[in-house]
Amino acid sequence: MQQKVVVIIVTYNGSKWLNKCLQSLAQSIVPVSVIAIDNASTDDSVAILKKYPFVEVIQSETNLGFGKANNIGIQKALEQNFDYCFLLNQDTWIEPETIQNLVAVALENKKFGIISPMHFAPDETSLDTNFEMYWKRRTNSISENVDEVPFVNAAAWLLSRELIEKVGYFEPMFDHYGEDRNYADRVRFHGFKTIIVKNSKIYHDRTITRSFQKDVKQSKFKMLAEVLNVNHNFIIGLLKAFQNVIGLPKYFSKYYSSSKVFSMFWQLLGYYILLKLHFITILKARKRYK
Repeated sequence: MQQKVVVIIVTYNGSKWLNKCLQSLAQSIVPVSVIAIDNASTDDSVAILKKYPFVEVIQSETNLGFGKANNIGIQKALEQNFDYCFLLNQDTWIEPETIQNLVAVALENKKFGIISPMHFAPDETSLDTNFEMYWKRRTNSISENVDEVPFVNAAAWLLSRELIEKVGYFEPMFDHYGEDRNYADRVRFHGFKTIIVKNSKIYHDRTITRSFQKDVKQSKFKMLAEVLNVNHNFIIGLLKAFQNVIGLPKYFSKYYSSSKVFSMFWQLLGYYILLKLHFITILKARKRYK
């Protein structure tokens, strides 16, 4: 029986990429529907989305960020009885066989939880820099075509209905950064694997830039992910978060001046105290994950 696959795309001012992304999806060997959640774009992203009859557009009045917007699409997909959700970034495109090869591997083993293709740069030859870093950390070669990794970013995730019903949705405490890492931690807690499928490809057209405020924000959400990680207890999570208060400014000292590193330390320390003050909310979330 043909598996029903929905592609979920969160869009925000993505007009420069959307036609290429959607045209590639139209060529997929596995027929797909698309649910696009637009995060209050100010360009013509919505107009582009509405040109494609296989795209259902949901318009948010505000920018919900990555996780909360994806949650809307995932809920809609479950209501429509799809077998698989393929979370795909707006600045990517696929090969005709990309989704077919992911689904084929998913059907091989129900313990494959997060199933991701190889992520290539827009030159379609070299690997995406961040993806290459995650792939190099692979812990197990399951087969010639499948590698297990601790984590891969959510630019292209195939998730089964069974996995979502077990693990749940993205944690709404995160705002654009960190929610994919938190989800991967929960996937691991429930005994599922995160894998890379080597005969499946996407191309990711992005330029990775560094900014101080972005690094501070990502660092805070890394700390939040530690205290929410149900693979260890809450006390261990607090200890790991505090290690980040010290370790992350030290790491970023190679990129920023001493005054900025000192500022980062105080901001992370303040955030750590805030996490401890909100321990009841965090403990409730941890309980919910189980």
